[in-house]
Amino acid sequence: MLESLYIGMSGLTSYSKGLSNISNNVANLNTTGYKGSDLAFLDLFYQYQFAGSNQQGLPFSQGGGVRAGNSSTSFAQGDFRQTGNDLDAAVNGNGFFVVNKDGKTFYTRAGQFEFDSNGILTTRDDGARVYGIRNGALTEINISGKRSNPPKATTEIVFTDSLSNSSTTFDVNNIVVYDSLGKEHQLTLRLTNNSATVPGQWTFKLLEGTTELTAGEFRYDGSGLSNPAFNKHIFSYAPGEGASATQLTLDVSASNFFSSSASSLKVQSQNGYAAGFLSRTALDTDGNLVLTYSNGQTDKSDQLALAYFSDQNALQAQGGNRYSVFGQSERFLGTPGERALGKLQVSGIELSNVDLAQEFSELIIVQRGYQASSQVISAANEMIQQLGEIRGRR
Repeated sequence: MLESLYIGMSGLTSYSKGLSNISNNVANLNTTGYKGSDLAFLDLFYQYQFAGSNQQGLPFSQGGGVRAGNSSTSFAQGDFRQTGNDLDAAVNGNGFFVVNKDGKTFYTRAGQFEFDSNGILTTRDDGARVYGIRNGALTEINISGKRSNPPKATTEIVFTDSLSNSSTTFDVNNIVVYDSLGKEHQLTLRLTNNSATVPGQWTFKLLEGTTELTAGEFRYDGSGLSNPAFNKHIFSYAPGEGASATQLTLDVSASNFFSSSASSLKVQSQNGYAAGFLSRTALDTDGNLVLTYSNGQTDKSDQLALAYFSDQNALQAQGGNRYSVFGQSERFLGTPGERALGKLQVSGIELSNVDLAQEFSELIIVQRGYQASSQVISAANEMIQQLGEIRGRR
């Protein structure tokens, strides 16, 4: 009967560990990117007595109790919650963010990031540096040299819509261009219909205020389309005031010449811009860090790295929503959406994958197991007491 006491004690010990596992899962119900774990229960050694063997010659076996085995992590996807933070992200599918803290590399599903005072992308909780990937190699993401965007001089103005052959003249006003210093200039394109002399010909002057910058002609064919030999005009634009001269192209290849009631020629695009300052940082679903500037320009030169492992059981939780690799597991590095890696859901986070209903069900089972084991110990104790009383009556 003494072995019954030890068997019952093994149940109490194992179920206590089971309760600890459940309590840890429940406590991390709201932990970003937390992955719940399951504790395995294993039977202990057996004693065999051949004296009690059955007709097949198999010995009588008696178990030695139970023990708590290893816990296994469930890497099932957690729910997504919108946060509105442009630098928050969740991996939708396989993959872990790669971070570095004190020279050690960790892997995490918690995508709450920010830039520190040095312009380096870090985790929001403890400042671990977040890795990007470039040319297949891990690299830090640093925007310290990207807080401003240099100006670009306009080199091309593209016009669209039509000119009417019923118009004798037509002006395209308020044409905005930028010089090499990023200063804005407003130009006027003054066109004159010369189709009576040369079919489809429009002569023009380009003015800045009252100053004529250049003059030339555009031509259209009989079907109203721009003539490739006369649909572009290139000249050197020298605005002065310290700005460098640039070659500026006027392009009407996207315009038409129609017998419409009124001309509607206008600027479709121009490729210059002023200097800009960083106004927004955000992540997109491909893991690109999108830098938006006040001049309307964007930069996508940095991209988050994701890691995936052939054997996720080699990952061991280290606290702080992070894992390290123990044992043998091949690591794959890539970008979101590449090969088997998932894409990102942005402006939000992945919640814990703990199923509270399941945990409460497991809690009842563990509680009943613990209660039953204690009853076994009580019953064995009473039987030993009764045996002692028999001896006492002698």
